[in-house]
Amino acid sequence: MANELRNRDFDDFEPFDFFDNFGKNFFKSMTQSSSMKTDIRENDKNYEVSAELPGFKKENIRLNYDNDTLTVEGKHNVDRAQKDEKGNLIRQERSYSNVSRQFYLPNVDRDKISASYDGGVLKITLPKSEEKLENNTQIPIN
Repeated sequence: MANELRNRDFDDFEPFDFFDNFGKNFFKSMTQSSSMKTDIRENDKNYEVSAELPGFKKENIRLNYDNDTLTVEGKHNVDRAQKDEKGNLIRQERSYSNVSRQFYLPNVDRDKISASYDGGVLKITLPKSEEKLENNTQIPIN
């Protein structure tokens, strides 16, 4: 049991454990790099959502509240090229990242939802409502 509790990220290529850990660590690294870290706080009056989206542009983040579910989507494209003094391309890198998360947050007053994005952190305030509404609401980011 104690052997299973140790940190196994550094011994992926141990001869006897290679095939046992390969799939687990491969998929773990994929999910860690493409997820957004999110905190949700609830109080008597509202839900407060804080999501980390470093490097994303505000215009590439989309928020939607529909059917008691908040959806946060972001798209991130980076295209870098380095050229030498003659203008010859010596290195070009491209990176594309799409993230999407959904959170069930019931009984929200859709007309009072607000969002802001600053320093790579998206903050959304969803005030609670007494009545349940069924309309789809697109949320602008300030």
